[in-house]
Amino acid sequence: MNAPTDISMKTDDVLKVELEVFRRQHRDLDEAIHALQDKGTGDQLTIRRLKKQKLWLKDIIAMIEDRLMPDIIA
Repeated sequence: MNAPTDISMKTDDVLKVELEVFRRQHRDLDEAIHALQDKGTGDQLTIRRLKKQKLWLKDIIAMIEDRLMPDIIA
């Protein structure tokens, strides 16, 4: 979660790589959350922290996608 959120100075190639990394981390967190909930081994605080991190990643992914594929109304 220490990735810089200022994407204005990064090239599209760098953003594409970061996007894939963040998507993978998001999927991994989703799997971890489901595993903890299914097994009943995770405490609520841990699950809540993982969900917060997952939401942060979702926001970063959305920012990068907006930069790479701007929503231009023609």
